[in-house]
Amino acid sequence: MTHTIHWLGAGLSSVPGIIALAKKTSPIIVWNRSVAKAQQTLKNDDVEIDIRQLDWDVLAQVVKPGDVLVSMLPATLHLTVAQFCLTHQTHFVSSSYIAADMRALDSAAKAAGLCFVNEVGLDPGIDHLLAHLLVDSYQNSLQFSANNQHYFRSYCGGFPKVANDFRYKFSWSPLGVLKALRSPAKWQEQGMIKTSNAPWEALRSYQAQLASGHETFQAYPNRDSLPFLKQYHFQDDWDVQEFVRGTLRLDGWSTAWQPLFTEIAELKGDRGEQRLKELSAELEQQHRYAPDEADRVVMSVELEVRQQGQVIWHQSYFIDSQGNKEGQAMARLVSLTVGLAIESVFNKEISVGVTAAPDSPKHIRKWLLALDNLGETIGHHDMLT
Repeated sequence: MTHTIHWLGAGLSSVPGIIALAKKTSPIIVWNRSVAKAQQTLKNDDVEIDIRQLDWDVLAQVVKPGDVLVSMLPATLHLTVAQFCLTHQTHFVSSSYIAADMRALDSAAKAAGLCFVNEVGLDPGIDHLLAHLLVDSYQNSLQFSANNQHYFRSYCGGFPKVANDFRYKFSWSPLGVLKALRSPAKWQEQGMIKTSNAPWEALRSYQAQLASGHETFQAYPNRDSLPFLKQYHFQDDWDVQEFVRGTLRLDGWSTAWQPLFTEIAELKGDRGEQRLKELSAELEQQHRYAPDEADRVVMSVELEVRQQGQVIWHQSYFIDSQGNKEGQAMARLVSLTVGLAIESVFNKEISVGVTAAPDSPKHIRKWLLALDNLGETIGHHDMLT
Protein backbone atom coordinates (compact mmCIF):
# COMPACT_ATOMS: atom_id res chain seq x y z
CA MET A 1 0.00 0.00 0.00
CA THR A 2 1.31 3.42 -0.93
CA HIS A 3 1.23 5.96 1.89
CA THR A 4 0.93 9.71 1.45
CA ILE A 5 3.07 12.51 2.84
CA HIS A 6 0.97 15.40 4.17
CA TRP A 7 3.28 18.43 4.51
CA LEU A 8 1.66 21.10 6.71
CA GLY A 9 3.07 24.59 6.15
CA ALA A 10 4.76 25.77 2.96
CA GLY A 11 6.98 28.57 4.24
CA LEU A 12 10.31 29.31 2.58
CA SER A 13 12.14 26.82 4.82
CA SER A 14 9.98 23.99 3.42
CA VAL A 15 10.35 24.53 -0.32
CA PRO A 16 13.51 22.54 -1.24
CA GLY A 17 12.39 19.50 0.77
CA ILE A 18 8.90 19.50 -0.72
CA ILE A 19 10.24 19.73 -4.28
CA ALA A 20 12.80 16.97 -3.67
CA LEU A 21 10.10 14.66 -2.27
CA ALA A 22 7.68 15.53 -5.10
CA LYS A 23 10.24 14.20 -7.59
CA LYS A 24 10.09 10.76 -5.92
CA THR A 25 7.44 8.05 -5.87
CA SER A 26 5.52 8.66 -2.60
CA PRO A 27 2.53 10.96 -3.17
CA ILE A 28 2.73 14.30 -1.35
CA ILE A 29 0.02 16.81 -0.53
CA VAL A 30 0.98 20.26 0.74
CA TRP A 31 -1.50 21.89 3.12
CA ASN A 32 -1.12 25.61 3.70
CA ARG A 33 -3.24 28.41 5.12
CA SER A 34 -2.94 30.29 1.83
CA VAL A 35 -3.08 28.18 -1.31
CA ALA A 36 -2.06 31.13 -3.50
CA LYS A 37 1.04 31.82 -1.42
CA ALA A 38 2.06 28.16 -1.46
CA GLN A 39 1.55 27.99 -5.23
CA GLN A 40 3.84 30.99 -5.62
CA THR A 41 6.64 29.67 -3.40
CA LEU A 42 6.45 26.12 -4.80
CA LYS A 43 6.29 27.05 -8.47
CA ASN A 44 8.63 24.64 -10.23
CA ASP A 45 8.99 23.50 -13.84
CA ASP A 46 10.02 19.94 -12.92
CA VAL A 47 7.06 18.86 -10.76
CA GLU A 48 3.39 19.58 -10.25
CA ILE A 49 2.53 19.69 -6.55
CA ASP A 50 -0.88 19.01 -5.03
CA ILE A 51 -1.55 22.08 -2.84
CA ARG A 52 -4.65 22.37 -0.66
CA GLN A 53 -5.94 24.79 1.97
CA LEU A 54 -5.24 23.59 5.50
CA ASP A 55 -8.62 22.62 6.92
CA TRP A 56 -8.52 20.06 9.73
CA ASP A 57 -11.91 18.56 8.84
CA VAL A 58 -10.92 18.10 5.20
CA LEU A 59 -7.51 16.71 6.20
CA ALA A 60 -9.25 14.21 8.51
CA GLN A 61 -11.23 12.89 5.54
CA VAL A 62 -8.15 12.54 3.32
CA VAL A 63 -5.55 11.13 5.69
CA LYS A 64 -5.12 7.34 5.99
CA PRO A 65 -3.46 5.18 8.67
CA GLY A 66 0.25 4.85 8.00
CA ASP A 67 0.54 8.22 6.26
CA VAL A 68 3.10 10.78 7.50
CA LEU A 69 2.15 14.28 8.66
CA VAL A 70 4.98 16.82 8.60
CA SER A 71 4.47 19.83 10.84
CA MET A 72 6.32 22.88 9.54
CA LEU A 73 3.74 25.03 11.28
CA PRO A 74 4.58 27.32 14.25
CA ALA A 75 5.92 25.31 17.20
CA THR A 76 2.79 26.10 19.23
CA LEU A 77 0.80 23.90 16.81
CA HIS A 78 3.02 20.79 16.88
CA LEU A 79 1.10 19.23 19.77
CA THR A 80 -2.20 19.76 17.92
CA VAL A 81 -0.77 17.98 14.87
CA ALA A 82 0.68 15.15 16.98
CA GLN A 83 -2.64 14.56 18.74
CA PHE A 84 -4.35 14.54 15.33
CA CYS A 85 -1.82 11.89 14.28
CA LEU A 86 -2.73 9.70 17.27
CA THR A 87 -6.41 10.00 16.44
CA HIS A 88 -5.89 9.12 12.78
CA GLN A 89 -3.06 6.59 13.23
CA THR A 90 -0.46 8.48 11.24
CA HIS A 91 3.22 9.15 11.80
CA PHE A 92 4.53 12.61 12.76
CA VAL A 93 7.70 14.44 11.68
CA SER A 94 8.95 17.86 12.78
CA SER A 95 12.28 19.69 12.73
CA SER A 96 11.60 21.34 16.11
CA TYR A 97 12.95 20.53 19.57
CA ILE A 98 11.05 17.94 21.60
CA ALA A 99 8.91 19.90 24.06
CA ALA A 100 7.71 18.33 27.33
CA ASP A 101 4.14 17.97 26.06
CA MET A 102 5.43 16.17 22.95
CA ARG A 103 7.60 13.82 25.03
CA ALA A 104 4.51 13.00 27.10
CA LEU A 105 2.98 11.35 24.01
CA ASP A 106 5.75 8.73 23.84
CA SER A 107 3.77 5.87 25.45
CA ALA A 108 0.67 6.55 23.36
CA ALA A 109 2.72 6.66 20.14
CA LYS A 110 4.50 3.40 21.02
CA ALA A 111 1.21 1.69 21.86
CA ALA A 112 -0.14 2.75 18.47
CA GLY A 113 3.04 1.69 16.65
CA LEU A 114 3.63 5.24 15.40
CA CYS A 115 6.86 7.18 14.84
CA PHE A 116 6.83 10.72 16.23
CA VAL A 117 10.14 12.03 14.90
CA ASN A 118 11.49 15.44 15.97
CA GLU A 119 14.78 17.37 15.81
CA VAL A 120 15.52 16.35 12.21
CA GLY A 121 16.29 19.69 10.58
CA LEU A 122 19.61 21.54 10.66
CA ASP A 123 19.91 22.67 14.28
CA PRO A 124 18.48 20.61 15.86
CA GLY A 125 19.04 17.78 13.41
CA ILE A 126 22.26 17.56 11.45
CA ASP A 127 24.16 18.75 14.53
CA HIS A 128 22.86 15.67 16.40
CA LEU A 129 24.05 13.36 13.63
CA LEU A 130 27.56 14.85 13.69
CA ALA A 131 27.78 14.76 17.49
CA HIS A 132 26.86 11.06 17.52
CA LEU A 133 29.53 10.29 14.92
CA LEU A 134 32.21 12.11 16.92
CA VAL A 135 31.34 10.39 20.19
CA ASP A 136 31.18 6.96 18.52
CA SER A 137 34.53 7.51 16.79
CA TYR A 138 36.16 8.64 20.03
CA GLN A 139 34.74 5.76 22.10
CA ASN A 140 36.18 3.31 19.59
CA SER A 141 39.62 4.97 19.57
CA LEU A 142 42.74 3.88 21.44
CA GLN A 143 42.70 7.24 23.25
CA PHE A 144 39.34 6.67 24.93
CA SER A 145 39.18 6.88 28.71
CA ALA A 146 36.45 8.23 30.97
CA ASN A 147 39.22 9.97 32.95
CA ASN A 148 40.24 12.14 30.01
CA GLN A 149 39.07 15.75 29.96
CA HIS A 150 36.32 16.23 27.37
CA TYR A 151 35.43 19.48 25.57
CA PHE A 152 32.38 19.43 23.30
CA ARG A 153 31.26 22.45 21.25
CA SER A 154 28.43 22.59 18.74
CA TYR A 155 27.63 25.90 17.06
CA CYS A 156 25.44 26.84 14.10
CA GLY A 157 24.29 30.09 12.54
CA GLY A 158 22.78 31.60 9.42
CA PHE A 159 23.57 35.04 8.00
CA PRO A 160 23.91 36.79 4.63
CA LYS A 161 26.58 35.45 2.28
CA VAL A 162 27.72 39.03 1.72
CA ALA A 163 27.88 40.62 5.16
CA ASN A 164 25.94 43.83 5.75
CA ASP A 165 26.60 46.47 8.42
CA PHE A 166 23.94 44.89 10.66
CA ARG A 167 25.79 41.54 10.34
CA TYR A 168 22.47 39.72 9.86
CA LYS A 169 19.36 39.50 7.69
CA PHE A 170 15.91 37.99 8.20
CA SER A 171 14.25 35.52 5.84
CA TRP A 172 11.13 35.34 8.04
CA SER A 173 9.63 37.29 10.95
CA PRO A 174 12.37 38.62 13.27
CA LEU A 175 10.11 38.14 16.30
CA GLY A 176 11.47 34.67 17.05
CA VAL A 177 15.06 35.94 16.96
CA LEU A 178 14.17 38.83 19.28
CA LYS A 179 12.44 36.54 21.76
CA ALA A 180 15.49 34.26 21.74
CA LEU A 181 17.55 37.25 22.92
CA ARG A 182 15.53 37.11 26.15
CA SER A 183 15.98 33.36 26.66
CA PRO A 184 18.16 31.91 29.43
CA ALA A 185 20.84 29.34 28.62
CA LYS A 186 22.62 26.59 30.56
CA TRP A 187 25.85 24.80 29.65
CA GLN A 188 29.00 23.29 31.15
CA GLU A 189 32.34 25.10 31.26
CA GLN A 190 35.50 24.42 33.30
CA GLY A 191 33.69 21.41 34.70
CA MET A 192 30.91 23.55 36.18
CA ILE A 193 27.34 24.38 35.18
CA LYS A 194 27.04 27.93 33.88
CA THR A 195 23.93 30.00 33.16
CA SER A 196 23.06 33.24 31.38
CA ASN A 197 19.87 35.25 31.03
CA ALA A 198 20.68 36.68 27.59
CA PRO A 199 23.21 35.99 24.79
CA TRP A 200 25.26 39.13 25.41
CA GLU A 201 26.08 37.86 28.92
CA ALA A 202 27.91 34.82 27.53
CA LEU A 203 29.24 36.05 24.20
CA ARG A 204 32.60 34.68 23.15
CA SER A 205 34.92 34.59 20.16
CA TYR A 206 34.95 31.24 18.37
CA GLN A 207 37.27 29.99 15.64
CA ALA A 208 35.59 27.52 13.30
CA GLN A 209 37.85 25.37 11.15
CA LEU A 210 36.24 25.37 7.71
CA ALA A 211 37.37 24.13 4.29
CA SER A 212 39.22 27.38 3.63
CA GLY A 213 40.87 27.47 7.07
CA HIS A 214 39.93 29.13 10.35
CA GLU A 215 37.32 31.87 10.50
CA THR A 216 36.43 33.87 13.59
CA PHE A 217 32.79 34.22 14.65
CA GLN A 218 30.92 35.36 17.71
CA ALA A 219 29.12 32.61 19.59
CA TYR A 220 26.84 32.18 22.58
CA PRO A 221 25.15 29.23 24.35
CA ASN A 222 21.59 28.50 23.30
CA ARG A 223 18.82 26.99 25.48
CA ASP A 224 19.79 24.22 27.91
CA SER A 225 22.72 22.17 26.60
CA LEU A 226 22.85 19.72 29.51
CA PRO A 227 20.11 17.23 28.49
CA PHE A 228 22.10 16.54 25.33
CA LEU A 229 24.93 15.01 27.33
CA LYS A 230 22.79 11.89 27.71
CA GLN A 231 21.35 12.15 24.20
CA TYR A 232 24.88 12.19 22.74
CA HIS A 233 25.90 9.18 24.90
CA PHE A 234 28.28 11.02 27.20
CA GLN A 235 28.50 8.75 30.26
CA ASP A 236 28.05 9.86 33.86
CA ASP A 237 31.62 8.90 34.79
CA TRP A 238 33.25 11.01 32.06
CA ASP A 239 35.19 14.10 33.07
CA VAL A 240 33.32 16.69 30.99
CA GLN A 241 35.05 20.05 31.20
CA GLU A 242 33.00 21.77 28.49
CA PHE A 243 29.69 20.95 26.84
CA VAL A 244 27.92 23.68 24.90
CA ARG A 245 25.40 23.90 22.08
CA GLY A 246 25.05 27.41 20.76
CA THR A 247 24.53 29.99 18.05
CA LEU A 248 27.08 31.49 15.65
CA ARG A 249 26.99 35.09 14.48
CA LEU A 250 29.28 37.04 12.18
CA ASP A 251 32.18 38.80 13.85
CA GLY A 252 31.04 42.29 14.82
CA TRP A 253 27.43 41.23 15.41
CA SER A 254 27.34 42.31 19.04
CA THR A 255 28.56 45.83 18.18
CA ALA A 256 25.92 46.23 15.45
CA TRP A 257 23.18 44.92 17.75
CA GLN A 258 24.20 46.73 20.96
CA PRO A 259 21.33 49.30 20.78
CA LEU A 260 18.87 46.40 20.44
CA PHE A 261 20.42 44.57 23.41
CA THR A 262 20.08 47.70 25.55
CA GLU A 263 16.43 48.21 24.65
CA ILE A 264 15.39 44.56 24.89
CA ALA A 265 16.96 44.20 28.33
CA GLU A 266 14.58 46.88 29.66
CA LEU A 267 11.34 45.59 28.09
CA LYS A 268 8.78 44.25 30.55
CA GLY A 269 5.14 43.16 30.64
CA ASP A 270 2.50 43.70 27.95
CA ARG A 271 4.08 46.95 26.83
CA GLY A 272 7.37 45.14 26.36
CA GLU A 273 5.70 42.43 24.25
CA GLN A 274 4.09 45.10 22.10
CA ARG A 275 7.42 46.84 21.62
CA LEU A 276 9.01 43.54 20.57
CA LYS A 277 6.39 43.23 17.82
CA GLU A 278 7.08 46.79 16.72
CA LEU A 279 10.83 46.12 16.62
CA SER A 280 10.18 42.95 14.62
CA ALA A 281 8.24 44.90 11.99
CA GLU A 282 10.95 47.57 11.81
CA LEU A 283 13.76 45.04 11.43
CA GLU A 284 11.90 43.08 8.79
CA GLN A 285 11.64 46.27 6.72
CA GLN A 286 15.25 47.30 7.23
CA HIS A 287 17.13 43.99 7.11
CA ARG A 288 15.26 41.38 5.10
CA TYR A 289 16.85 39.37 2.31
CA ALA A 290 16.45 40.84 -1.14
CA PRO A 291 14.91 38.57 -3.81
CA ASP A 292 17.49 35.96 -4.87
CA GLU A 293 20.01 37.21 -2.27
CA ALA A 294 22.12 34.29 -1.03
CA ASP A 295 22.36 33.34 2.62
CA ARG A 296 25.16 31.42 4.31
CA VAL A 297 25.00 28.68 6.96
CA VAL A 298 28.00 27.70 9.09
CA MET A 299 27.99 24.76 11.50
CA SER A 300 30.91 23.47 13.55
CA VAL A 301 30.62 20.42 15.82
CA GLU A 302 33.81 19.39 17.58
CA LEU A 303 35.04 17.08 20.32
CA GLU A 304 38.41 17.81 21.89
CA VAL A 305 39.94 15.40 24.41
CA ARG A 306 42.86 16.15 26.71
CA GLN A 307 44.98 14.07 29.06
CA GLN A 308 46.86 15.99 31.73
CA GLY A 309 46.34 19.16 29.70
CA GLN A 310 47.66 17.73 26.43
CA VAL A 311 45.30 17.29 23.45
CA ILE A 312 45.22 13.59 22.53
CA TRP A 313 42.09 13.44 20.30
CA HIS A 314 40.42 16.28 18.43
CA GLN A 315 38.01 15.97 15.52
CA SER A 316 35.28 18.15 14.05
CA TYR A 317 32.60 18.22 11.38
CA PHE A 318 31.61 21.41 9.62
CA ILE A 319 29.18 22.87 7.11
CA ASP A 320 29.78 26.08 5.16
CA SER A 321 26.88 26.31 2.75
CA GLN A 322 25.43 29.10 0.63
CA GLY A 323 22.16 29.87 -1.10
CA ASN A 324 21.90 28.69 -4.70
CA LYS A 325 19.31 28.03 -7.42
CA GLU A 326 17.88 25.17 -5.32
CA GLY A 327 17.05 27.57 -2.49
CA GLN A 328 18.54 29.26 0.54
CA ALA A 329 21.13 27.20 2.43
CA MET A 330 19.07 27.27 5.63
CA ALA A 331 15.92 26.10 3.83
CA ARG A 332 17.75 23.30 2.00
CA LEU A 333 19.53 21.94 5.05
CA VAL A 334 16.39 21.98 7.19
CA SER A 335 13.84 20.62 4.74
CA LEU A 336 16.00 18.08 2.89
CA THR A 337 16.86 16.50 6.24
CA VAL A 338 13.17 16.41 7.16
CA GLY A 339 12.67 14.55 3.88
CA LEU A 340 15.24 11.93 4.92
CA ALA A 341 13.35 11.40 8.17
CA ILE A 342 10.12 10.80 6.25
CA GLU A 343 11.80 8.22 4.04
CA SER A 344 13.29 6.51 7.11
CA VAL A 345 9.81 6.25 8.64
CA PHE A 346 8.45 4.63 5.48
CA ASN A 347 11.46 2.26 5.40
CA LYS A 348 10.81 1.28 9.07
CA GLU A 349 14.28 2.52 10.07
CA ILE A 350 12.96 4.70 12.91
CA SER A 351 11.84 3.37 16.30
CA VAL A 352 8.23 3.90 17.30
CA GLY A 353 7.49 6.53 19.94
CA VAL A 354 8.81 10.06 20.35
CA THR A 355 12.37 10.22 19.02
CA ALA A 356 15.01 12.70 17.85
CA ALA A 357 17.48 12.36 14.97
CA PRO A 358 19.05 8.89 14.53
CA ASP A 359 22.02 7.94 16.72
CA SER A 360 23.18 4.81 14.88
CA PRO A 361 26.40 5.54 12.94
CA LYS A 362 25.23 3.30 10.08
CA HIS A 363 21.92 5.18 9.78
CA ILE A 364 23.66 8.55 10.13
CA ARG A 365 26.16 7.78 7.36
CA LYS A 366 23.28 6.81 5.10
CA TRP A 367 21.70 10.24 5.71
CA LEU A 368 24.98 12.10 5.17
CA LEU A 369 25.53 10.23 1.89
CA ALA A 370 22.00 11.15 0.80
CA LEU A 371 22.65 14.83 1.66
CA ASP A 372 25.92 14.70 -0.26
CA ASN A 373 24.07 13.27 -3.28
CA LEU A 374 21.70 16.24 -2.98
CA GLY A 375 24.68 18.60 -3.14
CA GLU A 376 25.00 19.34 0.59
CA THR A 377 28.64 18.89 1.62
CA ILE A 378 29.68 18.16 5.20
CA GLY A 379 33.40 18.41 5.91
CA HIS A 380 35.52 16.58 8.50
CA HIS A 381 38.78 17.57 10.21
CA ASP A 382 41.14 15.52 12.36
CA MET A 383 43.18 18.26 14.01
CA LEU A 384 45.97 15.86 15.06
CA THR A 385 46.79 14.52 11.59
